[in-house]
Amino acid sequence: MATNKKPYIKKQLQERLLEALETERAGIKIYEAALVCAINMNLRSEWGEYLKQTRSHEHVLLTVFEEMGLDPDTKNLCRDEVTRIGDSLVSIMLMAKANGTAETAQLVAGECVVLAETKNNQNWELIGHLAEHGKGQETNALKIAFRLVEQAEERHLYHTKSFVRELWVESFSFPAVLPPSVEMLRAS
Repeated sequence: MATNKKPYIKKQLQERLLEALETERAGIKIYEAALVCAINMNLRSEWGEYLKQTRSHEHVLLTVFEEMGLDPDTKNLCRDEVTRIGDSLVSIMLMAKANGTAETAQLVAGECVVLAETKNNQNWELIGHLAEHGKGQETNALKIAFRLVEQAEERHLYHTKSFVRELWVESFSFPAVLPPSVEMLRAS
C-alpha cells in the first residue's frame, strides 16, 4: 500500500508548535479570568476542570518541544499575535465584570472562552493531521501529544459552546437546560 506521508518542514512545524503553546498559555489566563466571571456553579466547576486540563496540555506541548529539541521560548510573529488576542479576551472579560451585571460578565466570559477554544481546537486538529500524515522522528511525539489532549479539547469547545447557548436562552427568560444535557452536547 502506497503512503502519502511527507517529511516536515522543520521551521514551519516549529512555528505552529510555538503558536499552539502560546494558545495554551493564553488559555490558562483566559480560564482564570472566566472563573472570576462565572456565577453558575456548574459552569464554574467545568471551567475549573478545563483550567487544570489546559495547564496539563501546556505541559504536554513542552514535552513535545523537549523531545524535538526545540526551544519553547523562541519568539515569532504568530506567537505574539496569539498573546495579544489572549490578553484582549482577558481584558474584555474583566471590563464586563467591572462595568456590567454578573450575568452579562458571565455571558461575555463564555463568548471569550468559545473564541479561544475555537483557535485551540484548530491547533490540535492540525497537530493530529501532522501526526497522521507526517513522516519523520517528530511523528511519534505529535501522535502521543494528540492522543493525550484530543478528547478534552473537543469537550472544552463544544461543551462551553452549548453552555453559553443555554445561558443566552436563559437570559431571554426562556427555559434553559443548565448544565446542558449529554444529548445537547452531541448535537453541537
